[in-house]
Amino acid sequence: MSVLDEIFAKAKEAPQKVAFPEALNEKMMQAAYELGCDNMIVPIMVGNAEEIKAAAVERGYDPAVFTIVDINEEEYKNKVIAAYVAKPETRLKEKALGRRMQDPLYYAMAMQAAGEADVTFAGIDYTTGDVLLAGQMIIGLKPGISTISSIGLCDIPGYEGSEGSLLAVGDSAVCTNPNSEQLASIAISACDTVKELLGWEPRCAMVCYSTLGSGQGELIDKVTEALKIAQEQRPDLNIDGEFQLDAAIVPAVAAKKVKRESAVAGKANVLIWPDLNVGNTAVKLIQQFGHANAYGPMLQGFNSVVCDCSRGAPVSEIKGNIVISAVRAAGMKK
Repeated sequence: MSVLDEIFAKAKEAPQKVAFPEALNEKMMQAAYELGCDNMIVPIMVGNAEEIKAAAVERGYDPAVFTIVDINEEEYKNKVIAAYVAKPETRLKEKALGRRMQDPLYYAMAMQAAGEADVTFAGIDYTTGDVLLAGQMIIGLKPGISTISSIGLCDIPGYEGSEGSLLAVGDSAVCTNPNSEQLASIAISACDTVKELLGWEPRCAMVCYSTLGSGQGELIDKVTEALKIAQEQRPDLNIDGEFQLDAAIVPAVAAKKVKRESAVAGKANVLIWPDLNVGNTAVKLIQQFGHANAYGPMLQGFNSVVCDCSRGAPVSEIKGNIVISAVRAAGMKK
């Protein structure tokens, strides 16, 4: 059974409520409908109810599979607003939120913040910037997290690591040149994400071109400072470094290079890149030469799960990312 098959099985055990603010988009509606029919999610289509129903019927879908939320229906909208403003530390007041909820993206996020949905899934009609801005404004960041980032999951044929062929990596998509505080946030978020999604006990390596002082320079200083911050903020997590890539994942290399006790060296299941140049290039190397399947990027750092998908993604990939997001949301509840 592949990792995606395992995640799909988990989704069926506890279907989560996923809000789709791009309800009329053909690919998004198809993905939501097929997953709803398979009882992997509860699809909530947010927008103009009449238009959504008409589009569903025209495309041969049974509208009853969807929970359709009409953004023009005042009673339910007021219920969501009241639940949102009653929560502590929300950024928007009643009138300001009401104005933004004319946009289905903000409406879906408000539903999620109010507990009416578990995930907001968008990214085809909305840009990444749209999703990130709405998420930060409505959902907010987890305590202690200073930046939004991403994590990917690589399934690498022939790789025999501490989690078999699987390796989590980040950030490879969002944060261009993180400072030490941001890099620490990425590491902490990545550990929480793999716990939520896969139930792993994370062993997180801060990667660069030096292992425990073998090199010197500003690029290394950033990583070592990030490690210190992450360990101070979350002493419950196994985050260690600074390690070169081989020292992080190869036990024999770690035995030679790491002359102290480490729960991570040689058996890391999470790698944190020092910047996006390294992260983006590394993932493409893994895909091209390692023939790996790379799932994601999954946004992380929000109080609850927000997902931004690729505009050019096929329906099969969209479905995979929806299910991953739903399983993460179920994991957060635990």
